Amino acid sequence: MLNTQGTIRFSEHAILYDLLIPQDHKFRRFLSLVDFTFVYDELKCKYCPDNGRTAIDPVMMFKYLVLKAISNLSDEKLIERCRYDLSYKFFLGLMPEDNVIEASSLSRFRRQRLADTDILDLLLGKTVSIAKEYKLIDGKTIIVDSTHTLSRCTPLNQVEELQKSSKALRKMIYGVDEKMKELMPQKYEGTNLKKELDYIKELVKFVSEQPGLAVQENISEGASLLKEMVEDIEDHYTLSNDPEARVGHKSADTEFYGYKTHIAMTPERVVVAATMTTGEKGDGPELPELIDKSKEILPDLERVVGDGAYAGQNNLEKAELDKIKIVAKVNPRLLEGTDYEKQGFSYNKDADRLVCPAGHMSIGVDIIKDSKSGNDRIRYRFSRKICTLCARREECINGNSNRKQISYPIKTSQQEKQIEFMKTEEFQQWYKERYKIEAKNSDLKNNYGYDKAIYYGICGMKLQGAVALFACNLNRIIRLMDQKAEK
Repeated sequence: MLNTQGTIRFSEHAILYDLLIPQDHKFRRFLSLVDFTFVYDELKCKYCPDNGRTAIDPVMMFKYLVLKAISNLSDEKLIERCRYDLSYKFFLGLMPEDNVIEASSLSRFRRQRLADTDILDLLLGKTVSIAKEYKLIDGKTIIVDSTHTLSRCTPLNQVEELQKSSKALRKMIYGVDEKMKELMPQKYEGTNLKKELDYIKELVKFVSEQPGLAVQENISEGASLLKEMVEDIEDHYTLSNDPEARVGHKSADTEFYGYKTHIAMTPERVVVAATMTTGEKGDGPELPELIDKSKEILPDLERVVGDGAYAGQNNLEKAELDKIKIVAKVNPRLLEGTDYEKQGFSYNKDADRLVCPAGHMSIGVDIIKDSKSGNDRIRYRFSRKICTLCARREECINGNSNRKQISYPIKTSQQEKQIEFMKTEEFQQWYKERYKIEAKNSDLKNNYGYDKAIYYGICGMKLQGAVALFACNLNRIIRLMDQKAEK
């Protein structure tokens, strides 16, 4: 049951707050800037209004999450610090002698109360409205970029995991009928992934065709598990205890396993919009959503500053429709005027490669002559090995080709216009502002624990990002207010 009435509390030890916590302490300023009662309105549907034991105050639980983002501590270490740190207790609304919650309560609050809530846009909207109220941002420009966050897990060796599960399934089958050993597909014990997948498919098919085995619940479950593992590998080429994490690329030679956060912030370094995706997603396709979210709270938006990943055809068309200028350098080897983006392919500007819908990066690039138009074309080639195993092979590759190849003209009319815009003084002036978002990404990773995910799955990443960006924005707003007061 949720109790929102509140009570007036007195303590003979409350004077310690006045003696030990300065008036300009950041937690005092946080409380003066933000009315945290908005948490009640957002989460009231998650609680029973008139039945059951009174729940722990959701405002206080949310403040615990803010403190976790600021301190970059585990749940247990955070609760331990809240027990003796008076500034933390003051921020939580506790009296000095009050006890703190159990760490498990914080975990349940995240899973049960914050799941399926649009908390990211809500928290960013709250901080941006504060920045606008104090006239700290002009609201006409956003800078966009993405930052990666490593998963809590690392990818597993596909062949080893498949062999481990297949051996367990065979052992269960031997327990039912030892004679089945002679009828089963020949075991594969090498390191070739394709051969292992072929063997697993034969083994699963064998189980499904044997009436005496298919009715065995444990054997049927083991076969289903193997089938799902094969589908996962063919879909995104990885296995992990974090099933939603994906392999992304920072360059042609470096990769990471986890998630991406796509950020839009003002030149004053206040984040106004963000989206979270799995690691293999490109930066460019997220720009339309970032623009739409930004325009909801910055209706006077005039320009977007970013790197070459945001100068794709779809984004140029979106900017023209919304009468927004894209301050991003066009790569002459980008696909413009064709439908590669509509097919789900995206451009990774760090590696200068295309990434397919399954998250695989092209391995080669060629410049070729187009005899029909006379214009140079660029061709990206994908891996034969990966294309052979990929679950999207049938819909992606036409004819008898053993791998995907994409070629397209280097320039289009939209790109030509963007190149002309790149020569203007306005472009040069605003493009110099792009470095600021690199500093913001570094700030999030170094000071708010954003270098590694603390939860599993994309929903957990959204929650982590929402609280981290909320705390980061509050700190930035206080800094801007101090700078304004000094002038």
